[in-house]
Amino acid sequence: MSLPLSPAVVVKKKNKNIDKYKLFFMALPFLLISFVFSYLPLHGWIYSFFNWSPGLPLSKDNFVGLQWFESIFANPTQTAEVVRVLKNTIAISSLNIVTSVLPVAFAIFLLEIKTHWLRKLVQVLTTLPNFISWVLVFSVAFSLFSVDGGLINRLLIQMHVIDKGINFLASGQHIWLKMVAWNTWKGLGWGAIMYLAAIASLDQELYEAARVDGAGRFRQIWHITIPGILPTFFVLLLLSIANFINNGMEQYYVFQNAVNKDTIEVLDLYVYNIGIMGANWSFATAVSMLKSIISVFLLFFANSLSKLLRGESII
Repeated sequence: MSLPLSPAVVVKKKNKNIDKYKLFFMALPFLLISFVFSYLPLHGWIYSFFNWSPGLPLSKDNFVGLQWFESIFANPTQTAEVVRVLKNTIAISSLNIVTSVLPVAFAIFLLEIKTHWLRKLVQVLTTLPNFISWVLVFSVAFSLFSVDGGLINRLLIQMHVIDKGINFLASGQHIWLKMVAWNTWKGLGWGAIMYLAAIASLDQELYEAARVDGAGRFRQIWHITIPGILPTFFVLLLLSIANFINNGMEQYYVFQNAVNKDTIEVLDLYVYNIGIMGANWSFATAVSMLKSIISVFLLFFANSLSKLLRGESII
């Protein structure tokens, strides 16, 4: 026969249940936002099974089943196009993952600036680009690299390095590296914030003990700072792998032109071009569905990798 619980234990259990409900209601607005903007639009996938025309209800459109999915692989020209954009997507995403160590290095070296006002100034100047649109980023690029009035071309001409302006923005050469470079410039300071927080949470007594033992600044970074922020880096890296196929389209849309389109067009931009610009809504929906399926597969792959390497799940 079990003994009755004391009033203190009953109150403790009641408070714990109340705390659970509080946490749920605190998270509820964000769950609703995720549902509205991430899951509710999935209803639009139904258009991939119809030959849909804008302005007509689905009841008056022809149901074509898996025709649009089959056309991706049945038509050699269409298959080559999808392979091309996948190649661009995978290449740029791979370069972004390779350069994911740059925010880590930047956060470490930023904290090594001992002058407080200078450190804050550098942090502010490197974080601000994250809050400007890609249209403004292209405006900066145009003012620097345009053929006629670009700052770089004018300097090179005045230094007699070149005779006439080079059209850097219209060139399709090294476009993957250019896009990664602009993305790094825009997101470096913002990407370092997470690592700055991770470094700030490290036990300062470790650094004091290391200084007592004669460790210099580099050894403190190598033996204390880097191991301390590695868990944060691996979590963000695995999330990047799960989001591998999603490049977005804004950056590539503003930088694309007739010359570099073959190498700059990633999957998201391709879906926009054939859907919005080409008015092939149903086929664009089918391609975006395949993209989502690949993303889910990569998410579970990253989760399995996290369990294998860290013994922890990310989902």
